Amino acid sequence: MADMGAFREAVIAWAAGGPGGPAGELAARLPVRAAVLLEGPSDVAAVDALAARRGRDLAAEGVCVLPMGGAMSVGRFTRLLGPPGLGLRLTGLCDEAEYGYCTRGLERAGAARQGFFVCAADLEDELIRALGVRRVEELVRAEGDLRALRTFLRQPAQRGRTSQQQLRRFFGTKKGRKIRYGRVLAEALDPDRVPAPLAGLLAAL
Repeated sequence: MADMGAFREAVIAWAAGGPGGPAGELAARLPVRAAVLLEGPSDVAAVDALAARRGRDLAAEGVCVLPMGGAMSVGRFTRLLGPPGLGLRLTGLCDEAEYGYCTRGLERAGAARQGFFVCAADLEDELIRALGVRRVEELVRAEGDLRALRTFLRQPAQRGRTSQQQLRRFFGTKKGRKIRYGRVLAEALDPDRVPAPLAGLLAAL
């Protein structure tokens, strides 16, 4: 739904200091009932891909999936979108290290009864563990990135890291790669192997 994309962009502009009128008008017109707050665009790609694979159109359901540009922005987004602002239901994903910060953001916005689903390290880590290293390497090969991965693994900095840690680092080494693999990994998940935080998020929407 193109209008949901326009709402997402309006909210991001509002959070950056722009006017809130456009976001409010779009929220009422669509209508929007919930916002999923995620750290970045790779998380958005994964959530959208898994939802689509399950036959769900979150935008048509009134759910806006939003990249916040980092967990430190959670307070700003919860104020704009929660009870003090547009009054939307709020949920999302966060890393374990950021859970306390995200919870405080919800509490300050008067949305303490709502919550975030927690990934141990981050969503990429959850996806790699769910798929297994061998399957992820097969996907890297299918995407044409095997040579790049092998070059990356020869770097001295990768010595001593587990294969899972190396893959996670590899996805962040080139602009756009993390977003692409957020989608690729999510689409490759078996229905009974979806990471608990991601499964819980979609079940709650």
